Amino acid sequence: MGIALNGVEISESAILEEMAHHAVAPSPRDAAARALAIRELLLQRARSLGLEPAGDEDTDDAVIDALIAREVRTPEPTDSECLRYYEGHRGQFRSGDLIEASHILFAVTPNAPLNAIRARAEAAVKELLAEPERFADLAAKLSNCPSGAQGGNLGQLGRGDTVPEFEAALFEGNAVGVLPQLVNTRHGFHVVLVNRRLEGRQVPFELAAERIARYLSESVRRKALQQYIRLLAAEAAISGIDFDAADSPLLQ
Repeated sequence: MGIALNGVEISESAILEEMAHHAVAPSPRDAAARALAIRELLLQRARSLGLEPAGDEDTDDAVIDALIAREVRTPEPTDSECLRYYEGHRGQFRSGDLIEASHILFAVTPNAPLNAIRARAEAAVKELLAEPERFADLAAKLSNCPSGAQGGNLGQLGRGDTVPEFEAALFEGNAVGVLPQLVNTRHGFHVVLVNRRLEGRQVPFELAAERIARYLSESVRRKALQQYIRLLAAEAAISGIDFDAADSPLLQ
């Protein structure tokens, strides 16, 4: 069944083109279709308010930004809310933490057989949990990263040295050894070995407060935007898409 929003259809060709931006999603096609549907819904609302785009993508993005600024307003976090978050997540606010790690990258590219790539990566995790001493050998054979030539060795990594989703997997928790779950990033699927953790020092709240405020503000904004989109969807004539599962780069 095709996707339509208030009589405007989203073509299969547009969905296939968009899929390249959602390659590591559990279902790239569903994620692409949802992203395009959300975008169309927001643009329709913008037009109804007189925020008419000129037609090119950059202008569309600007109009969506203007719409969100106008209709999705969120309160700024208070100092006490920021302090409460800091006290509950002290491990996130350290300076100088280093991790010695290795990885095996199973790269995902447009039109790649996603399920087959994920299955091979998951099989590698199982193999290495049983025989971690084989990590360097498998990295040399399987990794799509140049580090494979060095057994997957990435050296010492600090916060900010890698993409956020890879960093989160490394620095959240205290695990050492082969991580039992794949790490999904914009580059593909990673099998990760944490060789050693070198602890830094605790950053005082006063130095972390601005970062925490930005994070909390964005978190509230994302939730408010999700609710706003669902309200728009409830008032629209929609077929072929489920907004209850809405998750899109527009919401990030």
